[in-house]
Amino acid sequence: MGKILCPSMMCANFAKLEKETVDLDKAGIDVFHIDIMDGSFVPNFAMGLQDFNIIRKNTEKIVDVHLMINNPGNYVDLFAEKGADIIYIHPEADIHPTRTLDKIRQAGVKAGIAINPGTSVASVQELLGLVDYIMVMTVNPGFSGQIYLDYVDEKINQLVESQENFNYQIMVDGAISPVKIEKLSVIGVEGFILGTSSLFGKEKDYATILSELRKL
Repeated sequence: MGKILCPSMMCANFAKLEKETVDLDKAGIDVFHIDIMDGSFVPNFAMGLQDFNIIRKNTEKIVDVHLMINNPGNYVDLFAEKGADIIYIHPEADIHPTRTLDKIRQAGVKAGIAINPGTSVASVQELLGLVDYIMVMTVNPGFSGQIYLDYVDEKINQLVESQENFNYQIMVDGAISPVKIEKLSVIGVEGFILGTSSLFGKEKDYATILSELRKL
């Protein structure tokens, strides 16, 4: 199976979000990644429902929603009805994460959890059988342009080892450079959230960059 390449749309040009979506779609991305932040669970605000609607309207590709918000279960139905294909939650932000993950699946949406750098695999062990995707945060969530935290590699290795007992795909998000894509794909990571480290703000066009990343 090839790499799953997912542009982080909070790094796109918001003044031209519709064009960015169309250009990335034509360039051959796999999943549009949309960060929703509430300024509480993480110390920042990011994309909102209006941004989601613009992206969803301009692509038939998979669109995921990364809910970096408290009580994410309150917003599952909203994003499911708007057309999200995958919804990620942070277990720490939800009093009853198992109920919320079930709610996501009942809505016909793929369920995912995002694991912060300070969150252990052991603490989410009971959730591994309930999800389709596990997204390992390789920076502390909330801001783009951070430095990759190497100590999360041990967590990734643990999840790769446990993968044979479950049915999830492993994604990584945060300072994902071409070098990291090459290294992590070898050990078993399948999906990569692409921001300013590998996709946005470069001189090459999106299609050329994506083609080069797939060859790593």
